Amino acid sequence: MMETRKPPSCTTAASRGDAAAAEGDPEHFCSTCAFAEACAQAGYGKSELHALHCLVEHAGPFEPGRKVFRSGDPFRALYAVRTGMIKTTLVDAEGREQVLGFYLPGELVGLDAIYPEHYPCDAVALEITECCRFSFPAMSALAARLPTVQQHLFRLLSRELGAASLLAGDHSADERMAAFLVNLGDRYAARGGSGTAFRLGMARADIANYLRLAAETVSRVLGRFRERKLIAIDGRRVELLDPPRLRELARNVLGT
Repeated sequence: MMETRKPPSCTTAASRGDAAAAEGDPEHFCSTCAFAEACAQAGYGKSELHALHCLVEHAGPFEPGRKVFRSGDPFRALYAVRTGMIKTTLVDAEGREQVLGFYLPGELVGLDAIYPEHYPCDAVALEITECCRFSFPAMSALAARLPTVQQHLFRLLSRELGAASLLAGDHSADERMAAFLVNLGDRYAARGGSGTAFRLGMARADIANYLRLAAETVSRVLGRFRERKLIAIDGRRVELLDPPRLRELARNVLGT
């Protein structure tokens, strides 16, 4: 059974001001909180969003390969990645897995389940992963009282739809890979990490599946990028050596 637990903010630990509770006390949300952007844009202090924080249950840890939720499960909650990484997948009629997306710390998983009211895909941990679980009925009620939270949910949903169309169109393998790396770097940077040096938490086979390319093609493209001094790569560590050139290469995919 999945372990869920309330964060320290809704326990007596926070009221005591324990250092161990600082990550989750009413004045200090997690640095990877999916709603931190809403707080900053609204100028809210964390105490003003204490009700939001008390909706959170910590779920996990999920070992690599374990499912956070399964396709067809009733939709009851959104999951925000705290640590680790999640991929979403769908199995087609022929039994082939299709990778739909990857989620980093601070990103919400499950937004595409709001309308059908069931999860349309599996969410699978790629590394040891911990999540924050937000009850969606409670979240909806809170969003009705806090317009900024509601607006932020709409922005996240819009972003999710945009990501789903990222790879639509007839683009070359080089364009797809450049867009993937640039997009990943931008997302890490938006969460306070390095946008040019990061770890690829997913396997090459998953990247190939997501980009709708053969695994050998992904290896060839990465090798080409390395030869052209666009990237440096060591195992799963990648550094974007020339982000402007990569961004230009990805321009048709990203629409920028």
